[in-house]
Amino acid sequence: MRIVVKVGTSTLAHPGGRLNIRNVEELVKVLADLKNAGNEIILVSSGAIGMGIGKLNMDRAHIDIPAKQAAAAVGQCELMHTYDTLFLKYSHTVAQILITSEDIDDPERRNNFENTMKTLLEFGALPVVNENDTVATTEINSVGDNDTLGAIVAKAIGADVLVLMSDIDGLFTADPNKDAEARLIETVEEITEEIRSFAGGAGSGLGTGGMATKIDAAQMVNESGGDMVIINGNHPEQLYDIVEGRSVGTVFKGKGK
Repeated sequence: MRIVVKVGTSTLAHPGGRLNIRNVEELVKVLADLKNAGNEIILVSSGAIGMGIGKLNMDRAHIDIPAKQAAAAVGQCELMHTYDTLFLKYSHTVAQILITSEDIDDPERRNNFENTMKTLLEFGALPVVNENDTVATTEINSVGDNDTLGAIVAKAIGADVLVLMSDIDGLFTADPNKDAEARLIETVEEITEEIRSFAGGAGSGLGTGGMATKIDAAQMVNESGGDMVIINGNHPEQLYDIVEGRSVGTVFKGKGK
């Protein structure tokens, strides 16, 4: 399978911004094992800004755009050093790709991006993709922008599945932190208005966690024929379930499947 895995800051770092070593090491081990089994893995990784803020000991309550960009420059180094070191333990080579919205909107630059991705996969590398937050400001304040980036990457390279690793187990009928009767939706065959209402409608707090953006990402991937799955980032072992066809999290089925 060709799998795009998007991992968020909540999985990679502790609340203070420092690396969550246990989570990251487990994630890398699972991804390396899946790659050893013959799957192609692309990692879309958040975390640069959060790690940079922690490393520079910035005051989170008073951070402007230039400070976030500076934090991204520092955090991206730490992020890639971590991935390079950990994946090297399992004899895998990582490659860093930083893009902006202009790289996607411009046909020539998008074509260059797609060619680079495909060539890296042909040579057996594991691409690590992130938005270039050191220069981009359009998306830097938005919630879930890397969910959209994951969908763009998955669509561009014809991935079989996009996996969004979140701080929640999947899409629920209500906020499970507030409603004891909230039910996990295991499979979404079609994205309807009712499905969208679960992501941030009246009485739901899920929208604040970026669930609406995740549904937009699902629609983009589904329309190109791929599946999308939301799982809890604290359980990277669930990636094995996805590859082996077992039900986990919330699966948004691609058209024609």
